[in-house]
Amino acid sequence: MSAKINNIIYSNNLDGYILPKNDNYFTEYSNINNLKSITKFTGSAGFAIFLKNKKKYLFVDGRYTIQAEKESGEKFKIYEIPYVWPKDILKKQIKIGYDPDIFTWSTLNKYFGKNYKLVPLNFKFENKNRTKNNYPFFNLNPVVAGESVNSKINRLIQIMKNKKIDYTYISSGENICWLLNIRGRDLPNSPVANCKMIITKDRQIYFFSNQNKIKKIKLSLKKLKIFFFEENKILNCLVRLKNGNFCIDDKTCSIFDESLISYRFKIIYREDPIYNLKSLKNKIEIKNMVNAHIEDGVALTKFLYWIKNLKINNLTEKIIERKLESFRKSRKNYLYPSFDTIAGSGPNGAIIHYRSDKFSNRQLRKNDLLLLDSGGQYKWGTTDVTRTVCFSNVSNKVKEVFTRVLKGHIAVALTNINKERNGHNIDKIARKSLNSIGLDYRHGTGHGVGAFLNVHEGPQGISKHNHVKLKEGMVLSNEPGFYKKNDYGIRIENLVFIKKIKSKLSFENLTMAPIDTDLINFKMLSKKEKNYLFKYHFDVYSTVSPYLNKNEKKWLAKLI
Repeated sequence: MSAKINNIIYSNNLDGYILPKNDNYFTEYSNINNLKSITKFTGSAGFAIFLKNKKKYLFVDGRYTIQAEKESGEKFKIYEIPYVWPKDILKKQIKIGYDPDIFTWSTLNKYFGKNYKLVPLNFKFENKNRTKNNYPFFNLNPVVAGESVNSKINRLIQIMKNKKIDYTYISSGENICWLLNIRGRDLPNSPVANCKMIITKDRQIYFFSNQNKIKKIKLSLKKLKIFFFEENKILNCLVRLKNGNFCIDDKTCSIFDESLISYRFKIIYREDPIYNLKSLKNKIEIKNMVNAHIEDGVALTKFLYWIKNLKINNLTEKIIERKLESFRKSRKNYLYPSFDTIAGSGPNGAIIHYRSDKFSNRQLRKNDLLLLDSGGQYKWGTTDVTRTVCFSNVSNKVKEVFTRVLKGHIAVALTNINKERNGHNIDKIARKSLNSIGLDYRHGTGHGVGAFLNVHEGPQGISKHNHVKLKEGMVLSNEPGFYKKNDYGIRIENLVFIKKIKSKLSFENLTMAPIDTDLINFKMLSKKEKNYLFKYHFDVYSTVSPYLNKNEKKWLAKLI
């Protein structure tokens, strides 16, 4: 495929070409990944630049720097974003080609600024690696969703009227899924339907998708003023609309679609209001998430008992992945993983978003740490949990680092949200113990999580750059860590939701699975931290023990 890119560059008299990981739906995980086909990089985020002078660059964030070096470093120069952008290393005024269907203007402006000639091209790669499926879109019962479609639409329309928006172009499939209480199977691990839509202030809906997948949802949506189109027929709809103001989404509205809209309409807002609406889970959604985490906690606790009490001879990362999956499959409401399981043993654990393959699949050794990051999609909740496990006595230094990660994890869990207010402030608290001895980690402390949707969602998060105000009903991860290259990785992750008691906001744990106490230096913990750990393990025992056998219960009780 590199030959095709060279042909693009020379036939269009370009200096270079840029290729992202995403497809035209801008989802984190997709069945299309031309970036992987060309660069061998398997991470969930990144982009490559190919220059006429044969130089090739791969840009990834801190989660993937080690992985990118291993997978693509032989042929590509690796740069870490946000510390280096293309505009920092490329000569000014060179001509860069791109596909306007798979880039947004905000993305290209961030990458290049205004000192480059960006040339839109009509060229499309053949997506031979797309996994075709015929799964139809399906409905969520309002009892499960906790709110009717009409109620959600009314709230969106009110926002549109307040901001004098005539039309909203919803280009994020997950947002449409939330609004219309539908789901699909168009992504590998998320119940998202690939679709786009326009909604008018008069409640008319124009829905764009694969028409073979909408039979089931047509019936449930028949009371709405909704018109169905093939997924690439947006222009057919736009010519029907009267002049007016548009809201689009900077993160997922392609340059091609934005150009069609801006030709006749004025774009006055560039952020889909549904992100904020969706982030505040209602009581039914929280209840479903709690139930999903009980089932997930039972599966993970059984797994942890199994692996902690097993002779680990001949145990590989792949075997570990399959075993954990078998425990999850035994739960009646489990559907499928919420992302590809990360089972990183020893040095592989230092690759933050590691995924084993036939070449990297290590045999677990007694002195290794095992970093296990996994999750599931359940009816009707999404889980994501990381545990780090040891199988022998570890050094005092490893215990110290693990305990400092734990201190950060506990500090987040006990945060006074009324005081700290946003993820930027909480992120500092999470890193404090590690930073005090010059250590840190190259990822955010937490991300938003969907309710039976994407395992990563915004706008909420706990990171250096996230200033979104935290509110009741938001679900986030709490996952500080530390990674020593070529040696080990440590991460402790729970999902939490924000609850409100009187006027006080605080985090409540969703995840119910034990933390490996063999890795803790209890002398480093304060009384408050010890009390937290005792209460957490007591809650885990109280929640999951009814589903455990006698030996599993006995083992879990010893952790309290």
